[in-house]
Amino acid sequence: MFCPFCGRNLLTLQSYCGLCGRNIEFLRSHQAEGSQATEVEGLIHKYFTEGHTLEVITDFLAIRHNISLSLSSLKRRLRDADLTRRINYTPIATVRSAIVEELQGSGKLLGYRAMWQILKQKYSFTVRRKDVMLLMREVDPSGIENRLRRRFARRTYHSLGPNEVWHVDGYDKLKPFGIGISGCIDGFSRKIMWLTCGKSNKDPNVIAQNYINCVAEFGVFPSRLRTDCGTENGLMAALQCCLRSEQTDEFAGARSHMYGTSMSNQRIESWWSYFRKQRIQFWLELFGDLRERHLFNGSSDHTRLLQYCFLDVLQEELNEHKQYWNTHVIRPVRQSKCPSGRPEAMYYLPHRFNANNCGFAASTHTLNQLRSLIPAPSSAVVEDDQQICFEGLQRQSGLLRPLRWE
Repeated sequence: MFCPFCGRNLLTLQSYCGLCGRNIEFLRSHQAEGSQATEVEGLIHKYFTEGHTLEVITDFLAIRHNISLSLSSLKRRLRDADLTRRINYTPIATVRSAIVEELQGSGKLLGYRAMWQILKQKYSFTVRRKDVMLLMREVDPSGIENRLRRRFARRTYHSLGPNEVWHVDGYDKLKPFGIGISGCIDGFSRKIMWLTCGKSNKDPNVIAQNYINCVAEFGVFPSRLRTDCGTENGLMAALQCCLRSEQTDEFAGARSHMYGTSMSNQRIESWWSYFRKQRIQFWLELFGDLRERHLFNGSSDHTRLLQYCFLDVLQEELNEHKQYWNTHVIRPVRQSKCPSGRPEAMYYLPHRFNANNCGFAASTHTLNQLRSLIPAPSSAVVEDDQQICFEGLQRQSGLLRPLRWE
């Protein structure tokens, strides 16, 4: 920023110019307005690239960020930022290269709709869905053929709104390789609340920490929590009942948690099937290939080394998949009585789907108290020793820790 009177470059904004001595206090308000405008532009770009309609974007700005913006103003800002959906399409050759790159990894499990979303969000491409479908048929015909499956008869699910029921479960398909996955999904919106991987998903302290971190992130806890009867869910169930003990509705207190068989935990079990087809099948084949080539024998040393190399890489991919899922479009289904749309919009804007937020506000003070009661994971000390050991081996060998699956 420069002084408007003498032109001096102002490295730090003071009340008076150090060269001409004039009062430049009024520049502070201009600087604040500029930073606020930059923030608004960033939010508009974020929601636009996620694929939301203009009406939904204005709702997001008003409800989540307290920013009032008319539809005409939003259209003008989009024009100024050159953000369009139907002109200035990305060259087909560039799109094809990006699709080929995604198909090298776990992206080979995605359909053309999911690939279209990734191209828009990850690569910021402007591309027609039809073009993506044709390119997928051209570069991955066998993958399209493998995804043609029969439709299963599905049960009917009823929900009054977001945060009415959270469904929590563990995913054990990678357990033979020493990796456990824990996930939680909101029953109404199908928004993924958390999706984490670690050396175990059976430690009650780890599961309880996931729950508390999620409640703190979103500022609400659900009306009810649904889990299976595993011992790893006991501490989380106690935290849920404790948080709900102050309410007086019919599901307050101990009734706020529901136990059931894992297979009857419908929402999360249904989602795990999508999860395997779109992500985890790739990792099962990758680790299975290591075992078939005798590079992994299932011993404790091999398991710990695999965890050290791949846990961070897998967690980054889980975070990416969670983001893509929460912003993709769930298509209408005749047999379903739940709304269709993007999970992110259904969760934050329930009024657009004739529903209400069923959650309860979480007190920061209460969460801090409960967090202090959760013991550290039972394997924390052992993990620290292993970390030091592997870092020493890494320095001696001169090898770098993997940043990707390759």
